[in-house]
Amino acid sequence: MRSVRVGGRVIQQTVAHLGELDEHGRIAARALARRLIGAPEQAQLFDDGSEHMTVPVRLKGIRIERSRRFGDVYLALALWRGTGLAELCERLLPAGKERISWAKMAAVLVAARLCEPSSELHIAEDWYRHTALSDLLQLEDDQVNKDRLYRALDHLILHKEALEAHLSRRCGELFAVQNEVLLYDVTSTYFEGQAAANPQAQRGYSRDHRPDCKQVCIALVVTFDGFPLGYEVFAGNTHDSRTLQTIVATMETRHGMLGRVWISDRGMASADNLAWLRSTGRRYIIGAPKSELKKFSSALAAADGWRTVREGVEVKLTRHPETEETVILCRSADRRSKERAMHDRFSQRIEEALQRLAARLARAKKGVDPAVVNRQIGRILQQNQRSAARFAITLEPDGCPAGFRLGVIYNDAFDDWAAISEGAYLLRSNIGDWSDQQLWKAYIQLTQAEAAFRIQKDQLNLRPIWHQREDRVQAHILVCFLAFVLWKSLEIWQSRAGLGNSPRTVLEELARIQSNDVVLPTASHGQIRLRCVTQPDADQTALLDRLGIVLPRRMRLAEHKLPALAAGA
Repeated sequence: MRSVRVGGRVIQQTVAHLGELDEHGRIAARALARRLIGAPEQAQLFDDGSEHMTVPVRLKGIRIERSRRFGDVYLALALWRGTGLAELCERLLPAGKERISWAKMAAVLVAARLCEPSSELHIAEDWYRHTALSDLLQLEDDQVNKDRLYRALDHLILHKEALEAHLSRRCGELFAVQNEVLLYDVTSTYFEGQAAANPQAQRGYSRDHRPDCKQVCIALVVTFDGFPLGYEVFAGNTHDSRTLQTIVATMETRHGMLGRVWISDRGMASADNLAWLRSTGRRYIIGAPKSELKKFSSALAAADGWRTVREGVEVKLTRHPETEETVILCRSADRRSKERAMHDRFSQRIEEALQRLAARLARAKKGVDPAVVNRQIGRILQQNQRSAARFAITLEPDGCPAGFRLGVIYNDAFDDWAAISEGAYLLRSNIGDWSDQQLWKAYIQLTQAEAAFRIQKDQLNLRPIWHQREDRVQAHILVCFLAFVLWKSLEIWQSRAGLGNSPRTVLEELARIQSNDVVLPTASHGQIRLRCVTQPDADQTALLDRLGIVLPRRMRLAEHKLPALAAGA
């Protein structure tokens, strides 16, 4: 735990749950750490040659200079190397005539997005010079500027396909993650500005509740465990169903087709998509629109055949009458309570609005235009669509000055269907050799894709997009995707080490570990400068121990920075 001030009060925030690990668990966690980050850093980076030097020091002049964040960027680079992205970028972006390696600039972009998401300008002018990356990458502060970062984006986006293909192999090597079952979902992210130079920037259905802004749609594919495999970017006005065939064909080209099972939500469940998946022999589990429930009303109403797969959740298997697909009928007690409350709330709103309208008609002193009243009724029902079908409203002739009154009839069929369908949903699949529980549990894993979008938007600042050019937008999304790869790697790593699943908390805790220059005035060797890493406190030590990370104590200064050690220097 740690104390954090929030507004005017101090709260206790959980750093990590240090759950008990048995001996086997500790061995497995350390083995994963070795596979992920390898052996400790190369000695020449941290050995400055002064380890066994003995000199008299003038205590009065000792001082600390150049304090920089070390722990979080050290971990970010360890993940960058451990996932194989550092080595891959060195191959894809070989050194040429440029002064600075583009592979190093790519590491800066992704590490910054993981540790402190911000613009390229902020990275160059503020963030980078306050971190120890200049020592860890041997890259001086003045060598990282916004123009070089922008050019690094341009170089990196050219290798998107190779990066995705590498990650598909590497995640299996590191975490034994299986990618036979692929989860697929679509989200949108919006622009600040007109984005006139980007033809993909269009207005469409905004998941960010910003219909006033142009946007692009992002289709993401993750494994059953939530590890990201790839993504594609579509124009902002593209319907979800129009992305499925493109993304399936693209992902299978990069990762192979054999044995794949595709899982997606009901936005992809168009008749054309389902027919295409069946005709090409691809296996799938897809949520179906709620309107299809009426085809299975008798099965829903029947009491037999239901099986409890989790507390409060029941499922039943049946056949689709037209396609012979397996249909998984599901009903959830929590979802039923929620939908019932929504129906009641919207019904109450309609009743209150109709009462107010009836009162106005009763107070009218002259005739009222029925067309105007019908439009008002339509508006009331439009604003409360979930319960609109419950009401049949007519204008009945009456001797009052208005000339008519409201007649309201409650539709019993609506209530009968609501009693059966509230909390129910259905899935469609062409998999015939899985049990009802396996099919349902596989579909529920789609929350992993939804969680991936939340992390990229909220933790890695995927939104809003400030870039205006199409290529820079693509590169921005790629950097966020690679940062999410590191995020997910850390999440799996810490989870297997018994540290819960909150990478941001771990990064913030380790960010307090700093590197400092300790300046020692000596009596015989002039001034000696040592670049040291602060000693972790007890909480940080526990985190590092569980993760299997050994921090260096010292770092080597660049050759041109080494002090002269001769007397009188």
